[in-house]
Amino acid sequence: MLLRLWFFAGLFAGVSMTALSQSPDLILRRNVDRIDIPFEYENNFIIVNVILNDLLPLRFIFDTGAEHTILTQRDFTDILQVQYGRRLPLMGSDLSVELYAFLAIGVKLNVGGLIAPNRTILVLEEDYVNFKEFAGVDVHGIIGSDLFRRFVVRINYKQQIISLINPVHFKPPGNRYIEIPVEMIRNKPYIKASTIIAGKQVNDYKYLVDTGAGMAILIYTNTDPSLHLPPQVVRSRLGMGLGGNIEGFLGRIGYLRFADMEMKGVITNFQDLPFPDDTLRTQQRNGIIGNQILNRFVMIFDYPNSKLYASPTSRAKAVFKSEKSGMLLAASGKRLDTFTVFDVLPGSPAASAGIQVNDQVRSVNGWPASVHTLEELTNKFYGKAGKKMKVVIERNGVRMLKVVVLRELI
Repeated sequence: MLLRLWFFAGLFAGVSMTALSQSPDLILRRNVDRIDIPFEYENNFIIVNVILNDLLPLRFIFDTGAEHTILTQRDFTDILQVQYGRRLPLMGSDLSVELYAFLAIGVKLNVGGLIAPNRTILVLEEDYVNFKEFAGVDVHGIIGSDLFRRFVVRINYKQQIISLINPVHFKPPGNRYIEIPVEMIRNKPYIKASTIIAGKQVNDYKYLVDTGAGMAILIYTNTDPSLHLPPQVVRSRLGMGLGGNIEGFLGRIGYLRFADMEMKGVITNFQDLPFPDDTLRTQQRNGIIGNQILNRFVMIFDYPNSKLYASPTSRAKAVFKSEKSGMLLAASGKRLDTFTVFDVLPGSPAASAGIQVNDQVRSVNGWPASVHTLEELTNKFYGKAGKKMKVVIERNGVRMLKVVVLRELI
């Protein structure tokens, strides 16, 4: 798989704050200054357990890039006979396709001890996302900033803990943390980061800090005259969003300076926006910073005081590795253990080996594909350039052996 997909990055909801105004109903356990919420980190997504109306255990992505909490599968609220309010338009993550959602009223959410007994959330009219197929992760929605913006939020990727801290008891962290100037717009954090794409010119571009994005960085190439593609890129499907396939380019930038750390050779997605001058949709941002950058730090989002802190970990300077086969896989089946080729880059090792879209991957180097998750299977193609991968595929009921010789694509 060429890169980690993102699904909710920069979602714009055509919903006024008044329409989703909430009563102050967030409840912590008694005499607790903070709660620690464990999460699973799968395919570069932060996934937390959510109990809906005390009955349904679900899994949501924890998303600092989303303003509202969204349930992607309406079946759950239909079963619970949740009351629906207005039908509202949403804008897909490609910022061009209009979709629809309902206001679900009086929903109770329990997120690791944070209880919200009377919430209004968005429920997609249809499951536009098919998230589990393309990310290999079974999730049912996103937790947006409407649920955690009253707290100081600390995310420890190594320990896989989100801490929600009462701001009254929060003290600015010590010298291990770097304060990053941040602008909070509609409870979403934006920063400026020094960036070199190609050559020596350093530019400060504006990025949304988005834990709902599974990639390292996305740059909108038509939002500033100084933005351009690096010399070596490949055309690619960057992922799936609420509006469908997201097309663009994949390459590396010279470096990104984040939290006083210079990260070189960052794998970067490049995309043109259909409406680059529409500030309501883009907030004049030039891109998105996602989890493959953020997971190298312990992050603290001080929402009440509009501050952002980051503490580098041992992974901060790790090399950004790239996928070297040129094929994109999707997962299906009840256990997400059937893998189908979703896309093949022209001229890539997978294309040279004769692998085609809709081929099913049955084994890799003698190991059945079904014993792996999508993430594990994908990681097999991140090996050293020149390594030969024996891939058994099935096409129209016929199994064939293909030899894929890994090669650097970017």
